[in-house]
Amino acid sequence: MIHLYNKNVKNKKNTEKKCNKKDSFFILYDRILVWLTLSLFSIGLIMVISTSIPISQNIYHNPFFFIKREIFYFFLIFLLSFIFLRMPIIFWKNNSNIILIISILLLVFVLLFGHSIHGSFRWINVGFLHIQPSEICKISSFCYISSYLSRKSNEVRNNFWGFFKPMSVIIIQSILLLAEPDLGTVVVLFFTTLSILFISGAKIGQFCIIIAISILTIILLILLEPYRIKRVLSFWNPWEDPFGNGYQLTQSLIALGRGNFLGQGLGNSIQKLDYLPDAHSDFIFSIIGEELGYIGAFLILLLIFSLALRAMYIGQKALEKEQIFPGFLACSIGIWFGFQTLINVGAVTGILPTKGLTLPFVSYGGSSLIINSIAIFLLLRIDFEIRLKTSQAFPRGSG
Repeated sequence: MIHLYNKNVKNKKNTEKKCNKKDSFFILYDRILVWLTLSLFSIGLIMVISTSIPISQNIYHNPFFFIKREIFYFFLIFLLSFIFLRMPIIFWKNNSNIILIISILLLVFVLLFGHSIHGSFRWINVGFLHIQPSEICKISSFCYISSYLSRKSNEVRNNFWGFFKPMSVIIIQSILLLAEPDLGTVVVLFFTTLSILFISGAKIGQFCIIIAISILTIILLILLEPYRIKRVLSFWNPWEDPFGNGYQLTQSLIALGRGNFLGQGLGNSIQKLDYLPDAHSDFIFSIIGEELGYIGAFLILLLIFSLALRAMYIGQKALEKEQIFPGFLACSIGIWFGFQTLINVGAVTGILPTKGLTLPFVSYGGSSLIINSIAIFLLLRIDFEIRLKTSQAFPRGSG
């Protein structure tokens, strides 16, 4: 009897132990972040299906061309999740320099052997995949900056050269990106890097110098290229040349105007019928406004900015635990998503000049979608490691 009782108790403990392991696997991941991401994935897929059929039929004589590629990207992301969710954050810190060098080499490679679309050399064709090094450049830069700050935060606060060193890396990448050309990514890199350096405690005077130089450089770059001058002029008054330089913006504004408050209904957009260029990618927000109205557009923006704030919250938790690298990395991802969304929506609505930046998780684009997903995997891993250390420090039943 005693033997049987001991055996039952032992089996019960083993079962509880297995259950606790299973429970911890699910509990230690940020469910809010997961649901926000899945919601945006779902909306993105629906909107790509809605917007891409006309252009797919027109270019490839296959209405499901972009839809098939989008589904393939989601399948690839699912497979990558098994790899990246299991990679400890320390791996990214220890290999941040190597990842940065690889991204810079890819930026050089795309200039030499890249595939040109609309006059920009931004893609490397590898069979079915079109790799965009500028997207890889974002996450590699933020890993490097976060690693640098985790090692030399005091130097950044007290020494101008300590502040300028990470900026010099961004400048090198920016030169290569401008050669593609890709001014939008350069702006995102600079703003996010400056924001992270500001969070780290760098002096205001250092920011003033860098910001002044950046503004002068942007003005010079605009003046040197005639097409950029035309973009700025058309952005100020697109209706002055509605069938020329202002064509894309005027069509975008027409789409948003047609949407009104409740929208025309999913699938009922007229502007996607070969009127609005890049309706499935950079200007997908215009079609969202047309089909789903201001309410639908607002809810999608609410989801994206909630995700960005969640990333910042994870970063804050990491910094409170004195985990400098994951803290700054999570904050940089949140700033990146939020600022890129602002630029995309600003360009679509005519508040900012047109830039070739996607709406995170919603626009069509394999490289953008995959890199954004990897950033989410990093956030989940950072949060997982924080929760795991907390649960180990306060085991169940310790009270």
